[in-house]
Amino acid sequence: MTSDDLTVADVPDDASVPGIAAAQRGLRLLELVREVERYVAGDGWDQNPRLFALARTLDLVALEPELAETLGTEHAPDAMTPIEQELVDRDQPLDQLLATTQWPDDVAGAALALERLVLPPAAEESLPDDDHAALEQAAATHPERQDVRMVVVVTRDGGRMCALRLRSHDSDDQVLVGEELVPRLADALSATFV
Repeated sequence: MTSDDLTVADVPDDASVPGIAAAQRGLRLLELVREVERYVAGDGWDQNPRLFALARTLDLVALEPELAETLGTEHAPDAMTPIEQELVDRDQPLDQLLATTQWPDDVAGAALALERLVLPPAAEESLPDDDHAALEQAAATHPERQDVRMVVVVTRDGGRMCALRLRSHDSDDQVLVGEELVPRLADALSATFV
C-alpha cells in the first residue's frame, strides 16, 4: 500500500492515541482537497476562480435531512461538505475579493480553485517589466510556460491542504498534494476567517 492508497478508514479511530487525531484530520483534509480538485477538473481548463464554503456535513444533514441520501448517513464529526459560492463580480481582482470576504461562524472552512500560468525562474529575466499587457502576452507565448490549477482548502481552526494539477500532466494520478504547496494563497484564504 502506498501513501496515496490511505484513506481515513485506514487510521484507527482513537483520538486518545498521540498523533492519531492529527493523522485523521490530515487525511480528511487530503480527501477534501482531492474531492474539490476533481470536481473542478471535471469542467476542464480555462476556468475563472471558484470559491467554496465548507460546511460540517453533520450540520448540513441535521438542517436538511433529505441531504442524507446524497451525502450518506455515516460521517465523522469533523467531515465537511464543499458548497460552491457564486462570485458576483468576476472582474474583481482575487486579492480584493479575498480581502473583503468574511465567513459566518457556521462555515467551518473554505476552498479556492484558481488557474495560473507559471514560468521557470530563469524565464522571468527575459520578460518585460514595465508594460502589464506586454508581460501577459510574453508569458502566454513563452515556450516554457505551464498552466497550473491550484486548489487550496483551509479550515477555521488552521488546517490547510493544497493540490496542484499541471495541464501538461492532466490526470488524477499526477495531482500533487501537500500542506505548503501554495502557502501565500493558503494564507490569503485563511485570512478570510480572521
